Amino acid sequence: MADEFIKGFGILTSGMLGWMVIAGWYNTTGFEEAQLSQPAPDNLVLLDHLALSLKTGLVTFALLGALTFWVLIPAGRELRKAMAAEQ
Repeated sequence: MADEFIKGFGILTSGMLGWMVIAGWYNTTGFEEAQLSQPAPDNLVLLDHLALSLKTGLVTFALLGALTFWVLIPAGRELRKAMAAEQ
């Protein structure tokens, strides 16, 4: 169980750290305003659009990875144990 927890935690931490770095670059206009939640600027080039797509992918990876290692894998093991106990 501990290895699933640390794998999920590592995925969650690294994915959200990457999201926070990219959001800091593109969604923080200044330190006086709200940070990480401003809309992206309008004058973006191709690499900026790729970075914003990567930001979305990182948060998806973080949430699905943590969900997989914290919920789906342990639930699958418990289901397998329950099915083996029935037979």
